[in-house]
Amino acid sequence: MNQQKIQKLDDALIKASRKIKVLNALAWPVDAEEKFLLSWTKGKPELPTISLAIPDVMANIEILDSISRQCDIENPVEKFISETAGSYANAGRMLRGIGTTEFTRYSTKIYGRPDMVYKTQGVTAIDAANFFLKVTDDLLGNHHMQQTEFDISAKDFAGWLKSEVDEFFDRDVVEVIIDNNMASKALAGATRIRVRGSTVFSQLDKDQLLYHEAYVHTATQLNGKKQENLKSLGLGAPRTTRTQEGIAVMAELVTNAIDLNRLRRIALRVIAVKMALDGADFIDLFKFFLDAGQSEIESVRSAQRIFRGGSVKDKIVFTKDAVYLQGLFEVHTFLRLAIRDNKPNLVRNLFAGRLTMGDAIQLQEHFDSGWLKPPAYMPTWASDLRRLSALLAYSAFVSNIKLENIYLNRFIEFEDEIKALAAQ
Repeated sequence: MNQQKIQKLDDALIKASRKIKVLNALAWPVDAEEKFLLSWTKGKPELPTISLAIPDVMANIEILDSISRQCDIENPVEKFISETAGSYANAGRMLRGIGTTEFTRYSTKIYGRPDMVYKTQGVTAIDAANFFLKVTDDLLGNHHMQQTEFDISAKDFAGWLKSEVDEFFDRDVVEVIIDNNMASKALAGATRIRVRGSTVFSQLDKDQLLYHEAYVHTATQLNGKKQENLKSLGLGAPRTTRTQEGIAVMAELVTNAIDLNRLRRIALRVIAVKMALDGADFIDLFKFFLDAGQSEIESVRSAQRIFRGGSVKDKIVFTKDAVYLQGLFEVHTFLRLAIRDNKPNLVRNLFAGRLTMGDAIQLQEHFDSGWLKPPAYMPTWASDLRRLSALLAYSAFVSNIKLENIYLNRFIEFEDEIKALAAQ
């Protein structure tokens, strides 16, 4: 392996990718949601008029393409650099196409579509989203379900989160700041977690955002930045988004942090992306989220996520929200196979930086040799393989149980059958 060549390409990749900041470039003006809700309240909803600056990243794209071409893809490390550079180049092209069909074309190259069918699978993210919504529809109206109270201010939430991350990231400093100009409740980087200031939080939000944002997104990026021989593992490359969100949602499930409404929000966003790709505009999506039970302000923000960088109509869509369910299924399957095939180190590899699942496998020899470092920070659920293995083994078995021909009263009949047999 040519260490000098790799270091040169790695350094060039980090430098060339700096200007390509997808979510920052796509952020809507703070007053956009207020203006729309005002028109909605008056009974004459108007499509938001959003004008975003086109980032000057053409020179960066050319450098990234050059880096990719210089790599020998037969070498796992150079292949990683090549694909990461290509990912950033496509993200740059997407940003240059803001408001045009080119934006959606490159968005789907990077994040995929919710109706994408893989060769070895018969279902799509849309199928899964519809299933989750169908299963949870009746539960929403059940009076036995506890209602969620949103009574924690952004300031109090940020203070609590800061104390948690200080304890977990005991060898580094991670800031927690309040940001009013956000469509998400929280966004995590290696050294900073932003919390949306214009909202209130619930107790459920605490665990969800802690395990999702801090213990996955911040941890993996911070771990990547600690790699001495491949520093680009600390980049939040667009190509790693599906794996990252898959791990993060998996973390919510494993730790029991996810709740009914959170699961529905993820499913609704997947369906909304498909609706927008099929021609629904911003008002259509706003009504869709509203009819699904979200508040007006949350419906605006949910619709906004789908049209970041788009034109609020004409099938110009940001498809990132389609990756959450697909990523979850892929990560869950990956972890099951890693345990089944007695390769627990692959779980560790996923946290050593911002990697895809393919990267975790292809770079295994370099983790084994010590050329790549193990992660400095891992959440308990992922680092304690005894517990994770038991959970995944159970999950693998119960997936074989078919519920189509089983009904609740069958348990009464079953007990009666046991009694009859015992009496013989």
